[in-house]
Amino acid sequence: ATAWLLQVLQQFALAAVGAVPGLVTAALIFAFARLLTRANTVFMERVEAGELALGWVDCDTAGPTRRLANLAIWLFALAMAYPYLPGANSEAFKGVTVLAGLMLSLGATGVVGQATAGLSLMYARALRVGEYVRIGETEGTVSAIGLFATQVHTGLGEEVSLPSAVVLSQPVRNFSRLAGGGRFVLHTGVTIGYATPWRQVHALLLEAARRTPGVAEAPTPYVVQTALSDFYVEYRLCAQGSKAAPERRAEAMSRLHANVQDVFNEAGVQIMSP
Repeated sequence: ATAWLLQVLQQFALAAVGAVPGLVTAALIFAFARLLTRANTVFMERVEAGELALGWVDCDTAGPTRRLANLAIWLFALAMAYPYLPGANSEAFKGVTVLAGLMLSLGATGVVGQATAGLSLMYARALRVGEYVRIGETEGTVSAIGLFATQVHTGLGEEVSLPSAVVLSQPVRNFSRLAGGGRFVLHTGVTIGYATPWRQVHALLLEAARRTPGVAEAPTPYVVQTALSDFYVEYRLCAQGSKAAPERRAEAMSRLHANVQDVFNEAGVQIMSP
């Protein structure tokens, strides 16, 4: 029994010594991968901060590009180091690897779909942090764009988390992209009967915009007639928020709606409901 135990210990020691070169090689591969990912992170963070300008990537796509490049580096390093890991050629190790891969592929289908949708949003640049948007029934300021979800502050004390796949599958209305300069679009609609001259309605809506703090004088607010319905005309006031506008668009719209009611009440013009 003692001889058998000594033989087993001897085999174990020889196996451990024989695995040292492979472990050293694998450690060097992972160390080199660590250096590459660190260099890539520092480089892309400078691009993201605007310190470097590249033609093939900008501030908005630098973050996802950094994560994708780091993931590719680590996957390549794992593939290179795999043959040098102890027991990599054993049937047991191969079986465990196949089982783990199968479980991962079956369980990560939804996760991969969400991540793909998140990357599509980032590279499509349909949204940027700080922009005011409407996604489906949710309206607010984009606070974060991630692989799996987009965070939106509604301005009413709520934070809505929208899955990336949901955002990608719905129309996105951006109230900030065309305004520029940190501004956002303000527009509201009213329905007025045909008995009221349209020129008067235009003047009243423009007066409401003039009274509203935070509505920019340039570009000049304007009114469009969007439809001639059976019993009323649909009017829409379009304007932009100035730099003095409230941070939350909900507050600016509330003030604009209040002034619209005031000017129409003062003129004795009834606002009809659709």
